Amino acid sequence: MAFTLGWYLRHTEPNPTAPPVGDGPTGEQADSYRTDIQTLGMIKDLVRNLSSDNDELQMHCASAIFKCAEDKQTRDLVRKYKGLQPLVSLLHKADNKQLLAAATGAIWKCSISQENVTKFQEYKALEILVSLLTDQPEEVLVNVVGALGEFAQIPANKAAIREFGGIKPLVKLLTSPNQALLVNVTKAVGACATNKDNMVIIDQLDGIRLVWSLLKNPSADVQSSAAWALCACTENAEDAGETARSLIGGFQLIVKLLSSTNNEVLASICAAICKIAKDEENLAILTDFGVVPSLAKLTNTTDDRLRHHLADAIAQCCMWGSNRASFGEAGAVAPLVRYLKSKEGSVQRSTAMALYQLSRNPNNCITMHEKEVVQPLIHMMGSDDEELQEAAAGCVRSIRLLYMANRNAELFTFRN
Repeated sequence: MAFTLGWYLRHTEPNPTAPPVGDGPTGEQADSYRTDIQTLGMIKDLVRNLSSDNDELQMHCASAIFKCAEDKQTRDLVRKYKGLQPLVSLLHKADNKQLLAAATGAIWKCSISQENVTKFQEYKALEILVSLLTDQPEEVLVNVVGALGEFAQIPANKAAIREFGGIKPLVKLLTSPNQALLVNVTKAVGACATNKDNMVIIDQLDGIRLVWSLLKNPSADVQSSAAWALCACTENAEDAGETARSLIGGFQLIVKLLSSTNNEVLASICAAICKIAKDEENLAILTDFGVVPSLAKLTNTTDDRLRHHLADAIAQCCMWGSNRASFGEAGAVAPLVRYLKSKEGSVQRSTAMALYQLSRNPNNCITMHEKEVVQPLIHMMGSDDEELQEAAAGCVRSIRLLYMANRNAELFTFRN
């Protein structure tokens, strides 16, 4: 069995740019093998052999789970067949780095399901994972940090990671050159940063600056992961605004990234701008660096995830100077009206809030009225979402007040 699994694992992830070599499977065949493992009852056998006395067999079984556990059904089956505790037990074989990499990888992917994280907590996995943050090969670190990022989605685990001494080594890993590790460590740091006590330590260790610096990384995945982490750091650090201003070139960089061709980068940067711009001085600086036209250029997107965070950023950036008028002049208003047709509640809410802010400029109200914004806004005023209700009502009120002012002016002119 160890030989069969070993052959399968060596061939499940071929280079997609290279032709098949020898008797190795194509990409479609590799997907088929994964499906076979999931559907032919092999998960039960893989779990059973995690407790084998053969280290190589244990390693191959853990690796197979690692490769298949992106799928929820597999994660559920591993839990059903009581495979989570054996995976934690394998962490004690830290001298066998291949086995450790396979076990930590399987734990990482199984942790995507929060039900599994709860079980892992019962088996004291978190403390062991934190102890593996130092003096390990990168292959192990990528998996360990990935698992901690999933564990940290549960609030109580954020504090536990700190109590077990995990914050300092996580922040230290922000300087790694390994892009896969950086993606995972920024996610973990970002998740931990939502805990105020954790954020104090992250700040003391210069973690905010390190996260900012990763926006310069050439990898789009690292850029977006760093930007999401920056959102959490900015929201929870006491002097995040001042820290951001102390970073030479930081604001220019974040505005420059609005020209990225990657929608995930754009969405994460828009989310970060929304957080950073809550500080008035930061918003003024972002405005000077051209954040308004850069955001306006993105409004024709049809990507709902980007639309959500873009609308949030526009709403926040309206809070400075003549930015409301500038957005209108840059052609941002008409495309935003189209966002109201989205079926995503988050997009509707963010768009209504952006339109409300923009409606405080008379010219923007005229554009909205021409694009027939009133009817969908009136419909949204009946929503169960209070924020959406208030934003929609505020926007309609602005348009109505402008209409009444114009009508009264016309009547006054006619009478005189």
